[in-house]
Amino acid sequence: MATSTAPAAVSINGYQGLSEAEAAARLKAHGPNELPTARARSLVATALGILSQPMILLLLTAGTIYLLLGDLRDAIVLISFIFVIIGIDLYQERKTEHALEALRDLSSPRAVVIRDGRQRRIAGREVVRGDLVMVSEGDRVPADGVLLAAMNLSVDESLLTGESVSVRKAAAEAPVETVGRPGGDDLPFVYSGTMVVQGQGYAEIRSTGAATELGKIGKALRSIEPEATNLQREVNRLTRFLAVVGLALCAIIAVVYALSRHNWIDGLLSGITTAMALLPEEFPVVLTVFLALGAWRISQKRVLTRHGSAIETLGAATVLCVDKTGTLTQNRMQVQELFSGGRTLEISEQTDSLPEEFHELLEYSILASKRNPLDPMEIAFQQFGARSLARTEHLHHAWELVREYPLSPRLLAMTRAWKPAPDADFVLAAKGAPEAIAGLCTLSGEQTASIAATAAQMASAGLRILGVAECRWSTPELPAHQQDLPFRFVGLVGLADPIRPEVPAAVEECYQAGIRVVMITGDYAGTAQSIARQIGIHEPGKVITGVELDALSDEELRSRVGATNLFARVVPEQKLRLVNAIKANGEVVAMTGDGVNDAPALKSAQIGIAMGGRGTDVAREAADLVLLDDSFTSIVEAIHQGRRIFDNLRKAMSFVFAVHVPIAGLALIPVLAGWPLVLMPVHIVFLELIIDPACSVAFEAEPAEPGLMRRPPRHPREPLLSRGRILLSCLQGASVLAVVILLFAIALHRGESSVDARTLTFATLVIGNLMLILSNRSWSRTILSTIRDPNPYLWWITGGAFAVLVVVIFTPFFQALFRFGPLHQFDILICLSGGIISLIWFEAWKLLRNRVGRAR
Repeated sequence: MATSTAPAAVSINGYQGLSEAEAAARLKAHGPNELPTARARSLVATALGILSQPMILLLLTAGTIYLLLGDLRDAIVLISFIFVIIGIDLYQERKTEHALEALRDLSSPRAVVIRDGRQRRIAGREVVRGDLVMVSEGDRVPADGVLLAAMNLSVDESLLTGESVSVRKAAAEAPVETVGRPGGDDLPFVYSGTMVVQGQGYAEIRSTGAATELGKIGKALRSIEPEATNLQREVNRLTRFLAVVGLALCAIIAVVYALSRHNWIDGLLSGITTAMALLPEEFPVVLTVFLALGAWRISQKRVLTRHGSAIETLGAATVLCVDKTGTLTQNRMQVQELFSGGRTLEISEQTDSLPEEFHELLEYSILASKRNPLDPMEIAFQQFGARSLARTEHLHHAWELVREYPLSPRLLAMTRAWKPAPDADFVLAAKGAPEAIAGLCTLSGEQTASIAATAAQMASAGLRILGVAECRWSTPELPAHQQDLPFRFVGLVGLADPIRPEVPAAVEECYQAGIRVVMITGDYAGTAQSIARQIGIHEPGKVITGVELDALSDEELRSRVGATNLFARVVPEQKLRLVNAIKANGEVVAMTGDGVNDAPALKSAQIGIAMGGRGTDVAREAADLVLLDDSFTSIVEAIHQGRRIFDNLRKAMSFVFAVHVPIAGLALIPVLAGWPLVLMPVHIVFLELIIDPACSVAFEAEPAEPGLMRRPPRHPREPLLSRGRILLSCLQGASVLAVVILLFAIALHRGESSVDARTLTFATLVIGNLMLILSNRSWSRTILSTIRDPNPYLWWITGGAFAVLVVVIFTPFFQALFRFGPLHQFDILICLSGGIISLIWFEAWKLLRNRVGRAR
């Protein structure tokens, strides 16, 4: 890549920088200053891995059976679903690669380096170890380095630490071998990807690419393998089990029929019919459809789903780990309290005017700041001043800045000198640490102690405190040091990163839903506790800091994370460790965040939730869900949707179990009893036309059960279908089977033909299946109480199935195809009565369980 050369040579404190030849050699030896791209699996290898999954193999088997039977429609549908699942899995395979690409782009800004004594601007990827780099206000630091010179330098390290306030930097006073970890003021280190908000400095690069702090995050992100959810594992086990049972029964039926009736072709046909009735093709299809439609529904609530399986996991979330900056707060500073003349004034976001006695304090706060600042606190002064001093004489846009006294480690205060007019006296404004400003002013010991006590009281509320002073200077020459100026103390300003207004209500809803909220932040403990109190996090007094966390063993950490909801001064690697410790306690963890520093924890958590507006590309790529409007309340809505989806998925799976019992029974019992066959492949296809849309579209569209968000989260190891639920589902199916077998046996006993008996039995079976759909809409409310719940898909499916049944039974062409005979009026009454009677017991069981529950 081409570079640009400045016109003049530069010598920085005797440093000439690397030579171009040496830099080129190091670049060749160590590689570019960027994160290595994750080695992606080839498309063929990925596809073969997906095709080896049990669900895909079963779908291929079922599709082949349908194809051999000549049923092209079902074969095409099943193969189409295979391609859908492969496409989804291929997309997930690329997630890590995309996250690393986003990190690489972020970590490769332009850079100004000193080489051969000249200042050159090059691509950030061409920076090498040993380069002398100049960083100035507004620049992104290209790599990790040690400061050799710094003038009033402040850097925003929130991407790495989560701390919203910029940190001061100081030049190294002695040779430094290694770059320390980020966080804290007056350190001589700068880090790749961070932003310089004030001042200027020169740093010697010590680490590039993957060796930087930002690169370590990339390594942590790449090392985390995505987990299969409990639901995916359960569906795999269930599918394998039912596949084995179906294939075994298929073989048994074929052999029994052939041996008993000496007809191997009809025996094979009977076996295939049984296999078609029992092959669990609906399970993977239902799971895929539910997650796809669920993602679409959640997107209507301004939440983007990047990982479909997170939808069902979200409903089981027990702990919500929240990053403070930009997630709970607005990631900006705001003036919240003023102290002047012995009076304190609290400021809200709606405050647009000030009492006269506080005008001077804000005036000199602005004069002590840059006119076009990048520092968040100086931005807050400018914005508040523009709002509250607009119609006063306290804003001075025409004044000329003549000198700056920078902040230093020995004096944590900075001063700006202004000229109101060419012949006017100098006006100087200073701001800084309260104790430093008090030291600049001529104050008594009692006055200094009073200011310190007031500052401590304001700081205890989580505010960042700055002292402000002013002075006039009439001599033509300003003194060399700001300590020589006769400052007068003006007051104290308290600033904070304000919380998002919707957060407290959302946190309360989480607690009502049984979800514990945990704050993990890189900010100071006092600030974190203040935010925790404002938003309603339980037990904000219990805090574990990053230093304390490092001293804990994994076992000690696991025992303490269960009772601690606040973690402060935490660095990225510790966030990941915290999430893993909470997971180790059996919790289902949802993690929210928006910075690069959150990406590893977002990916490690069972549900990673990124902020879409303020979030970085890295956070969005690593997350499972993205809040498009950055609204914390969207998390609660996503949890609500996740619970609704899981509830409805459980209903659909219960229906699938129940509906296959009478179908399998009608395929098996006539063979064993020596009766004529009831079901043939064409009948199974007809039933699938009801079952497939019912268990996917209709149940997915069911509204949420009342009180859904007042339930505790389901246990993370609670199966989708417990043994008790499977038993009840099978009993539902068995009751339908008992009715239809009884009708078939009576019809044969009365001497009716096998065609008429088949017609009566099949019509009753369809009515019974429709009753199964209505009954499984809710396991707590009866059919009559759910009849008004909105679900247009349900009525289209049930009405359509009934209409098609009428056409099939009463149309000669279909009568021949299905081997049916006509039904008489009395027969129709029997079918309707049989279908309804088959599930009266289940409706009675709901009423009894509700009565027992209320009695408790």
